Amino acid sequence: MNTPLVTSPIGILAILSGITSGFFYLERKTRWKLFNYFPPLLFIYAAPLILSNTGILANSSPLYDWMSDAVLPLFLILMLLDVELVSTIRVMGKGVFVMLFGTVGVVLGAPVGYLAVKHGLDPDSWKGFGALAGSWIGGTGNMAAASKGLGTSPGDFGLAVLADNMVYIVWLPILLASKNLASRFNRFTRVDKKRIEMLERSSGNLSRRKGPFEMRHLLYLLFLGLFFPWLAAHLAGLMPQTEVILTTQTWNILWITTLGILLSLTPARHIPGSHPIAVALVYLFVANMGARADISGLADKAPWFLLGAYIWIAIHGACCVLGAKLFRVDIHSTAIASAANIGGIASAPIVAAHHNEKLVPVSILMALIGYAIGNYGAFAAAWLCYIVAR
Repeated sequence: MNTPLVTSPIGILAILSGITSGFFYLERKTRWKLFNYFPPLLFIYAAPLILSNTGILANSSPLYDWMSDAVLPLFLILMLLDVELVSTIRVMGKGVFVMLFGTVGVVLGAPVGYLAVKHGLDPDSWKGFGALAGSWIGGTGNMAAASKGLGTSPGDFGLAVLADNMVYIVWLPILLASKNLASRFNRFTRVDKKRIEMLERSSGNLSRRKGPFEMRHLLYLLFLGLFFPWLAAHLAGLMPQTEVILTTQTWNILWITTLGILLSLTPARHIPGSHPIAVALVYLFVANMGARADISGLADKAPWFLLGAYIWIAIHGACCVLGAKLFRVDIHSTAIASAANIGGIASAPIVAAHHNEKLVPVSILMALIGYAIGNYGAFAAAWLCYIVAR
């Protein structure tokens, strides 16, 4: 086998950084409609994958292990600092329960979708379903964290990224178009008209501005993002281990998540810059996963994985509708709740702006709740898929 052209950790990191920043630059500079259907995430994963599988980038490097051990825990802590559980529950009320019904749909839909297609996948592909569950409950950061905790292969992670995006380009238009069904849906769920007026008033009072970002804030965030993952790793080593699911890696991710949520209840949540830094590191980590992936054999598995994902999303949608019916919630809140799960913080504001611009702030808060529960739900979904796989 020929030696890859770029093997230096610094060189690899430079290329991954260039790819990650380059596609966001293209999206912003060109405004190509292509990015409306295939977001930068897909290209940020695919470009390093192509480079590593064509002998340009090394697909094995100490850099990749370092990013798993240091960068992933760092962005998880920073990402969770923005979670505002109390504010979201106060404003959205019953809408939060619809989102949780959607989350249940993701957890229960995973083993159903996997059962339907497991004969066309590898025995360990249930880990890819677990990673995708992280994305569909929280976001890309949760997908990366679940993948790390479960030991998902780079190839199955690639299938999860592919399914995430292919389902997204079908599901997002459905959520947007649901606005046209507002009157009929609201009659079906018997929603109180005063609820929508209350949402608009309450959401208008929300503010997420933290003030200007300064040098000291970066130091604060580095301390929190390094110290608490170190503490989580220590605590994980003290926990009981079980086969496949509750490993030291899984406990580590769960402890990081728990500590991050607890930090969000302290004044640390007011530190500026946590969210953009976290998101930047998430995309860099996705590029790292792409560089490690081996594409051999993926073409045969992709159709089965996608079929399972579409069965899965249908179950999620049915659970959202059931939740809306039980709690008498309007179509706007229901669509936002689903977008907060499936699309995360990137899609929830888009759906909210289309349905009712006044609901954009609360849609962001709902997506952040997905961050908080995404890792717990992903491991639950993975466990159910593992049972199906046996």
